[in-house]
Amino acid sequence: MLRVRVRDDTEGSRRSRGKQSSSPGGMYYTAQSGIWQTVWMEWVPENYIRQLKITPDFDARMVGLEITMTRPVDLEIRLRWKEDFYTHRVRAREFEQGSGRCPAKLHLPGFCPWTPEKPFLYELQIRAGEDLVESYFAMRKFSVGMDENRRPRLFLNNEPYFFDGVLDQGYWPESLYTPPSDEAMQTDIRNMKTLGFNTIRKHLKIEPLRWYYHCDRIGMVVWQDMVNGGGKNHTFLTVYLPTVFPPAADRIPDDRPFAYRLFGRKNFMDRLQWENECERTVELLYNCPCIGLWTIFNEGWGQFDALRLERQIRQLDPTRLIDHASGWFDQGGGDIKSVHNYFRPLKVKNDRRPFVISEYGGCSYPVPGHSYSDVPYGYHRCDTPEAFSGKLQDLRQTILTLREKGLSGAVYTQLSDVEEETNGLYTWDRKVNKAGNAF
Repeated sequence: MLRVRVRDDTEGSRRSRGKQSSSPGGMYYTAQSGIWQTVWMEWVPENYIRQLKITPDFDARMVGLEITMTRPVDLEIRLRWKEDFYTHRVRAREFEQGSGRCPAKLHLPGFCPWTPEKPFLYELQIRAGEDLVESYFAMRKFSVGMDENRRPRLFLNNEPYFFDGVLDQGYWPESLYTPPSDEAMQTDIRNMKTLGFNTIRKHLKIEPLRWYYHCDRIGMVVWQDMVNGGGKNHTFLTVYLPTVFPPAADRIPDDRPFAYRLFGRKNFMDRLQWENECERTVELLYNCPCIGLWTIFNEGWGQFDALRLERQIRQLDPTRLIDHASGWFDQGGGDIKSVHNYFRPLKVKNDRRPFVISEYGGCSYPVPGHSYSDVPYGYHRCDTPEAFSGKLQDLRQTILTLREKGLSGAVYTQLSDVEEETNGLYTWDRKVNKAGNAF
């Protein structure tokens, strides 16, 4: 018998927690209890593949594999190539001495690129003695460049691409953090694609790997947040000041002792633990083709040393973009200028980095019979379906106009209502599409 015991103090500790709260309300939600992701055990042979790292190199027209085993053995790598399988063999002597790692490169002339519009996946098999691993990968590239008007833009596969996104908290009425079914995960992703989105910002939560697989095959870019932690948020500093006067927040450094106290990061060991969790997040999700950007910190919650951590993440994963400080408390780093704007006219500001409105909207419309609470929470209260649809259409038209002025991406808040928060495009129970055809 295997027994697991865990103590979770939610916001009573400084550990990573996302939006969970023991006193839920407004933008904070019911805390999860128990193990909420899939747990499994599997039999493996005595000598087995311990790790597989897949790195597509779009410009070199190849895919790099780093295979780690308990001990070297001859490998057979099979790649589904168009209508047939391409086979590549690696000899045990090609493993790095003492590490158990074997790098391999497969050249793919004439490959099919992955995009949300055409999410092409390559099937992959690796046989090592008695062990067999089946996986997949995609050929895509996320980068930054200049458009024809010399404006900084986000690129997909070496072409300017507008990342039209929606915020997803990943909460469910039946099971909180745990998706109620495989079909439910797919439905959320497909619904957002039907509304016209090509990007989901996964907000302050890491989903089961199955969810990312569905994004890979359905065709949805993911901007992945790290899960926030630290001490109690100072509401004036992280909410009111940046909302009323955004430039003030961007003048506050995050790498000094007074800043550690302000952002609830005074304890060195707590900061070190979060760094380890951040690195493990990158390692866990590295092989997911859909992930195009890492968000390190959101609105200053538990923020510290963002520029240093950006360098660390880029060393772990140079293939993806980084938003080092989403919303405010910009330290001048990262690949994008990332702004949250719910209460002021939407506009584009000139910056050396591509400009992204990483949160906007938040229109609140509680649907009778489909709401969690009689006390709804959100921004821009709408009392009728017509008012809600009209507000959405106005915002969408503004986003289209700003695209011509240099806007590189935008993330609408949000996919669905979450408990008291009624600013979703779908209701909390996912039964009513409040957006209609406004998008």
